[in-house]
Amino acid sequence: MVKAVARERRRLGSPPPGGISPTDPNPFGWGPFIVLFVVGMVDRIEANLLSGVLPLVQAEWGFSDTAAGSIPTAAALAATLVALPAGYLADRYNRTRILGIVVLCWALATLGTGLAAGFAVFYLMRVLLAAAENIDNPAVSSLLADFYPAATRMQVYGWTRMTSYLGGVGTLLGGVIGQAFGWRAAFVLMAIPGALTALLVWRLREPERGQIDKIMAAAPVPRQDPAPPREAEAKLLFWPQLRQVLATRTLVLVSVGVSILTLGLGGVYYWLPSLMVRVLGMQTGVASSISGGVTIVGVLAGTLIGTHFGKRVHGRVKGGRLLIGGSGITVGSALLGVALLMNSPVAMVTLILLAVTISATAIPTCTACIADVVAARSRGVGFAVLQLLLTIGVAFGPLIIGMTSDATGSLLMAMYALIVPMILGGLVVLAARAPYEREAARVLDDARHS
Repeated sequence: MVKAVARERRRLGSPPPGGISPTDPNPFGWGPFIVLFVVGMVDRIEANLLSGVLPLVQAEWGFSDTAAGSIPTAAALAATLVALPAGYLADRYNRTRILGIVVLCWALATLGTGLAAGFAVFYLMRVLLAAAENIDNPAVSSLLADFYPAATRMQVYGWTRMTSYLGGVGTLLGGVIGQAFGWRAAFVLMAIPGALTALLVWRLREPERGQIDKIMAAAPVPRQDPAPPREAEAKLLFWPQLRQVLATRTLVLVSVGVSILTLGLGGVYYWLPSLMVRVLGMQTGVASSISGGVTIVGVLAGTLIGTHFGKRVHGRVKGGRLLIGGSGITVGSALLGVALLMNSPVAMVTLILLAVTISATAIPTCTACIADVVAARSRGVGFAVLQLLLTIGVAFGPLIIGMTSDATGSLLMAMYALIVPMILGGLVVLAARAPYEREAARVLDDARHS
C-alpha cells in the first residue's frame, strides 16, 4: 500500500501532501498544463503539415484545387462523427488513458501518411488522423477545469486552446522539411514526437471531477481518493445530458461565433502558402515559413494580450472577457480582408500579422467563459459541442476556397468568400455577453449545494 501511494504521488498532477487549499491558484502545479499543452501542439502540427507541403504533393499527383480543398473537408467531417461520443466518454471514463491511446493513434496515422503509395491511401490517412485527433479535445478541456481554478483557468485555457490556431508551426515545418528532404519526410519524422507524447500523457494523474468547483464555491473538501459519481449523475444518459448542455446560451453563442471564425481562418491559412507561391512567386519553403511564422507570432501575441486584458475586465465589466473576444474577432476579420487587397508582400504580411494578433485575443477569453458556464459533470460534452462546431468550420473553409478558385481561376478572389462570415462570427460572440453572468453564477451555485 505504501509503495502504491508513493507511485501515485510521483505521477504528474498529484495534489500537494497537505491537500488542496482554497486560496491556491495552482494546487496541482504546472505539470498537467505542460503535458496537455504538448498534446495540443503535437495535434496541430500533425494536422497542419499538409498545408506546408501541399504544393509539393499537388506537383507529384496532379490533383485540382477542389480535390486539395476536400482533404481537410473529408477529414473534418469524419471528426464530427466522433466529437459528441468523445465528450460522452470524457465525462465517464479515465481521461488520461483516453488521451494516451488517442495520441498513439495520431502517430501511427501520421506515419501512414508519409508511407502512402498513392493519393487514395494518403487521403484515407488524413481522414483517420482527423477522426483520432478530435477525440482528445473534450478530455483535455475537461481535465483543465479539474486541475485549475478560476484564478488560473483563463491562462491555461488560453495557452492550450491557442494550440488549435498554431497550425503555422506545422505549416512552417512541413514546408521547410518538404523542400529539403521531400514531403514524405515531414510526416515520417513527425510520428516520433507523437509516440513520445503518448508516453508522457500516460503518466498524467486523473483528478477528481468537480473538486475545484467546490473549492471555488467556498465549500473546500479535504484531499481524498476520487469518489464515485452521485447517483443522479451516474444515471444521466447522453441525450438528456446533451439537451441540458445545449440549453446553455453562452456555450451555444460562443461556439457558433468561434466556429464561423474558424471557417474563414481554416480556409484562408490552409491556402495562404499556395497563394504566396502562385501570386508572389515564392518557393514553397519560403512561403510556408512566412505563413507559418506570421500565424505563430500573431497567435502568441494575441493570446497574451487577450489573457492580460481579460483578467483586467473580468468582474468589472459585464461579460468583459466576451467583449474582448468578440471585438477581437470582428476587427481582426475585417483587417484580414484589407490585408488581402495589398499588392506589396511586405504590406500584406504586416497586416495579416496584425489581423491574426487581434483575432487571437478571443482564444483565452472565449474558452474560459465556456468552462465557467458548464457544470463539471458535463464539461466533456460541453467542449465536445464546441469542438463539433469548430470542426464543421474547419471542414468547409478550405473546400469553399478550393472550389471557388477552380471556378473563378483566382485563389485570391476565392478567399474573400469567407471574410464577411468571419465578421458576423464576432458579432455572435458579443451577443453571448447577455446570458454569461447568470449562467456562470448558476454553475457555482450548483457546486455549492452538491
